[in-house]
Amino acid sequence: MSQLAQTQFNLSTRGQGLYEFTRDVAAWVQDQGMQAGLLTLFVRHTSCSLLIQENADPEVQVDLRNFFARLVPPTTDPSMAYLTHTYEGPDDMPAHIKSAMMPVSLSVPLVAGQLALGTWQGIYLFEHRDAPHQRQVVAHLAGQ
Repeated sequence: MSQLAQTQFNLSTRGQGLYEFTRDVAAWVQDQGMQAGLLTLFVRHTSCSLLIQENADPEVQVDLRNFFARLVPPTTDPSMAYLTHTYEGPDDMPAHIKSAMMPVSLSVPLVAGQLALGTWQGIYLFEHRDAPHQRQVVAHLAGQ
């Protein structure tokens, strides 16, 4: 018999960076009591992303943030003078570009009641804005 469960994770960010919430997701999945299925996560915003990334060495998160900051700098950088959407701050349009480049939804299989993540994989919200934000990630679990 198929089962469905949904919830929303509310995440507080403190500015640009990666925020891991694997434990919250894994605990919720375990509480659902399903043994097999598929978890879908979807972030309800246009200036942040979701990633599955290494969670063993924090330098990975630092390097990812620095890479994307170089790839898409703020609108105050002369290389970004072509952008027209600037009235929400120098980090806003670059945040939308980063969000367009990275996933806003993820799928993770559920095997034997556990998320089928690899040993060093974690689930992250990647905040692309400078200011703190409240972000919502909707979770949908379908399984048995």
